[in-house]
Amino acid sequence: MRPTKQRLAVTVDPDVVRAGHDAVAAGRARSLSGWVNLALAERAAKERRLEAMAEAVAAYEAKHGAICARELADQRRADRAAAVVARGRSRTAAHRTGRGRAA
Repeated sequence: MRPTKQRLAVTVDPDVVRAGHDAVAAGRARSLSGWVNLALAERAAKERRLEAMAEAVAAYEAKHGAICARELADQRRADRAAAVVARGRSRTAAHRTGRGRAA
């Protein structure tokens, strides 16, 4: 059995309402209520993921000590070195040719 929906009165920015109506008109949503419900569900899922990540970091730091700036920089370098470029050129290659953005 499907859970019962609840009515909700909210105030939102006009551009958000327009985006919702555009999504309905384009067939990307069945209704404005459905579009808003999906947005709220996605936000709730994001909040749960962020909370879980914060708990994981807190547990790691409780066991191993606080993560320092050097460790973060080391990991960032390792992540960049391991990254696979799916489109275009890597940031490193772009910087070598002078086409990269300034950091």
